[in-house]
Amino acid sequence: MLAETMIRDLHAPGAPSPASFGRKAATLARLHAMGAPTMPGFAISAEAAARFADEPPARVLGGELDAALARLGDEALLAVRASPAERAWGGPHAVLDIGAGAGRLDALAARLGLRAALDARRRLIQGYAVGAMGADADAFEAALHDALKDAGAADEAELDAAALERLCARFLEIVEDETGAPFPEDPRAQLEGALQAMARAWASVSARLLRVSRGGPERGGLALIVQSMAMGLGEGLSGAGRAGFRDPNTGAPLLTGRMLWQAQGDDALSGARAPVLVGREERIAAGAAAPSLEETAPQIADALRALAERVEHELGDAHDLEFTIENGALRILSAEPMRRAPRAAVRIAVDLAQGGAIGRRAALLRIEPRMLNELLHPTLAPDAPRDVIARGLPASPGAASGPLAFSAEAAEAFAARGARAILVRVETSPEDIRGMHAAAGVLTLRGGMTSHAAVVARGLGVPAVVGASELSIDRARRVLRAPDGRVFAEGDMLTVDGGAGQAMAGAAATVQPEFSGPLAQLMAWADEERRMKVRANADTAQDARVALGFAADGIGLCRTEHMFFERGRINVMRRMILAQSDEDRRAALERLLPMQRADFAELYRVMRGRPMTIRLLDPPLHEFLPHGEEEIADLAREMGVSAEELARRIADMQEFNPMLGKRGCRLGVTLPDIYRMQARAIFEALAETWDGDQIVDPEIMIPLVSARREAQLIRGHIDEVAAEVARETGRAPRYRVGVMVETPRAALRAGDLARDVDFLSFGTNDLTQMTYGLSRDDAGRFMRDYVNAGVFPEDPFHTLDLEGVGELMLIAVERARAADGAVSIGLCGEHGGDPASVRFCELAGFDYVSCSPFRVPVARLAAAQAAILARDDEAAEGAAGAREDEAAQ
Repeated sequence: MLAETMIRDLHAPGAPSPASFGRKAATLARLHAMGAPTMPGFAISAEAAARFADEPPARVLGGELDAALARLGDEALLAVRASPAERAWGGPHAVLDIGAGAGRLDALAARLGLRAALDARRRLIQGYAVGAMGADADAFEAALHDALKDAGAADEAELDAAALERLCARFLEIVEDETGAPFPEDPRAQLEGALQAMARAWASVSARLLRVSRGGPERGGLALIVQSMAMGLGEGLSGAGRAGFRDPNTGAPLLTGRMLWQAQGDDALSGARAPVLVGREERIAAGAAAPSLEETAPQIADALRALAERVEHELGDAHDLEFTIENGALRILSAEPMRRAPRAAVRIAVDLAQGGAIGRRAALLRIEPRMLNELLHPTLAPDAPRDVIARGLPASPGAASGPLAFSAEAAEAFAARGARAILVRVETSPEDIRGMHAAAGVLTLRGGMTSHAAVVARGLGVPAVVGASELSIDRARRVLRAPDGRVFAEGDMLTVDGGAGQAMAGAAATVQPEFSGPLAQLMAWADEERRMKVRANADTAQDARVALGFAADGIGLCRTEHMFFERGRINVMRRMILAQSDEDRRAALERLLPMQRADFAELYRVMRGRPMTIRLLDPPLHEFLPHGEEEIADLAREMGVSAEELARRIADMQEFNPMLGKRGCRLGVTLPDIYRMQARAIFEALAETWDGDQIVDPEIMIPLVSARREAQLIRGHIDEVAAEVARETGRAPRYRVGVMVETPRAALRAGDLARDVDFLSFGTNDLTQMTYGLSRDDAGRFMRDYVNAGVFPEDPFHTLDLEGVGELMLIAVERARAADGAVSIGLCGEHGGDPASVRFCELAGFDYVSCSPFRVPVARLAAAQAAILARDDEAAEGAAGAREDEAAQ
């Protein structure tokens, strides 16, 4: 049964419901209420309009339609426009100039002039025949082309009244030829035909499929608007266009847009005539010769600006205005939220909040956290050419250009000459760290979102594309081959766009980021709202400085293994690994101790007063060993053994599945001297940096724990070393010991682990890998196919799998806090920078998340949004409970 009111007057008090009468109708009613010069009209509910596909509108609407039309007047020309509940759903094209039949031509000519009256009639015949009668649009375009040719005119605006009269006659012939029926001259028949045609277009199979793909309903959801026409044709200043009032890239105030004189609807966007720019500044920047609307009619530009300011304040967002000018009188046809780049979105949200149009919380919720990635890294200039040679995964955002380098050494050499390179590898390994530091960007042929290249690049803030499997490297010729046959040698210029996952030939201009102004203000508001702390994964003092620049609350993961790949250290590390006696191993560790102590001391000075989690050595030891013959020969000479002997020792250390082999805490249990050396470096650095007290309270994290006894044994060593350093220095260190939860067993036995440690931090990269049985380095080869096939809704290495991995984490949190309510819970995998995963952590009661430094602002905003929404949910539940109590009483 239809609702009691099927039609709403757009000038009546109160805005109609967007769900019933569509977003455009609701906005038009609000525009009228704030004094905007809108045309009178009415909206037909979506419920009623849905029946037009099968029943005549007059039968569905009955007397309501007659009454609504009477309010508009018998002589009014009408427009019918779509009004879906959401703009993104789209809708059929408007039908304009309804009523411009042969019987009204004289009256219309008296109002507009004969030429404009004939132009309106020509437009009606063409638009109605195509939209409501199913005529071929190309036939009308061909007739128009012939008319222009005969008149020697460049476009329809140059056709005189006689030419337009002939064209109208030809159009009427085309209607009969195309449809077999005469053009309806009765205005009421035209209106009902347009209403029915738009309803049928909305209900068509293709429209339903497109709408569903955009998140709309398969059926229903389209209201219709009938309005008096604002002509845009005729005497004086007459035309139509769209105006914007902010720079779409920056959000700064700027009058923009396109319009045409003697035009209607979207003529200015059709391309049939060269448009006139609305704003003077935009015209000057574009070098356009024709004067802008602002220069021709400054009073109209001023009126548009003033209205836009009111719209921003009343509707709480920046809008573009569709307008028509009839003989100097401005009319507003619609207001739509402007499309904007991320930088503009941030500025507009902050401006609106500071101006009182919206609240700070609304401003925070309005910004998608991932938008910030484009503001924190260089991006390709909007007009930069994109000669794409391959596509891969968007592993680390940002864009960079540079000479191609095939090795870390080559990247360092380019950097020394002042040209940061694009490091191209099949896949990176820890020994490529130096080259990644020196490179402007990274491109790998293999790997996924949590591969070594992806994780390290995100930490360094270096743009990276991984898994570009279409490319191949010819090692013999040292060239990169693209799938189109092009070949690139070392030194050739390449560009990577880590946000789009594209590798391109040549160099491209970039736009540099700014972490100031509106963005800094937005982040300050986010910090006031969030509960959960956001730390950074940082391995060096420089990483820590970057993290503090993004206002990280501390370090949640310091990976100590990266410290050993520096020049002058790697061979000492290798000698320790390859030692054949405890004495040789301890001697090498004695040489490593001051190096690691110095690193920790520098980090402490940077992080003074903030928490810092230090993970003990985690990767399998073979990752530190040399691979090439030259490297093996160099190390053999240094160790005083033959290259053959050294190669044999290295081969003996290889494991079939090293990521599940002797790594993490298993090193600490089987080779306790390694972890004891690291603990001593941690505590001696505290004593060295003492400033009346220790300047950092370190959190020492044991990786890859599966069993309670592993944590007990290693904590015992840490406590012993702490006591030794206290006796030697007279300074007893404060510290906390925790475990990294990376195995399903550790999650399930978190209650046991919590009894022996002070904190648990989820390493979700490995936890996801082990829960799924997926290799995080190899899954990128097929992950895109899995997501496209709907096997996984998202890449589980990118967004936390709530059903599997998430449930394990919830079990772990519940059991850990049941055993020790004071135990701290954190997350230090790459999911710490994913907004959806951050929201999960907020709901699960985590104390902090940790992510790459350049993702800290993303996590801060996501944490603030999660806290706001959680408080809103609690308030709603409380209000519902109060209502239930009141009803019960």
